[in-house]
Amino acid sequence: MTLQVRLVVPEGEIWAGAADRLVAKTLDGEIGILSSHTPVLGILAAGSVVRILPQEPTAGGGWLQAAVGSGFLSVAADRVSILARDAVLGSHVDRAAVRAELEVAMGEADGQATRADYLRAQLRAAGEEA
Repeated sequence: MTLQVRLVVPEGEIWAGAADRLVAKTLDGEIGILSSHTPVLGILAAGSVVRILPQEPTAGGGWLQAAVGSGFLSVAADRVSILARDAVLGSHVDRAAVRAELEVAMGEADGQATRADYLRAQLRAAGEEA
């Protein structure tokens, strides 16, 4: 059996498809999801990376990675919904633009901490250490 995964932001769907497994970080810690997983509702850790192993190979092969801002993860009957305020696939990250935005966010007041976490997650999802 497979998982049916949907990654959604307010503007629309970022990714959807069949997957063998998924790994996400919630406020309770990292969780791995396989087929027949018990129902779960979790709060995503802000500025984390969700990793999905699609059944169909990706362009780079292997895991698909997405940076997520705050949001929720719902698992029920082999359906996984990731509902995030912000999300971007690692393959769509403009690394130079994110690095520049991160420098600005780090130089500003306290309110930018969550934004900086999300920007760092984007770089991690794109394959960089942030």
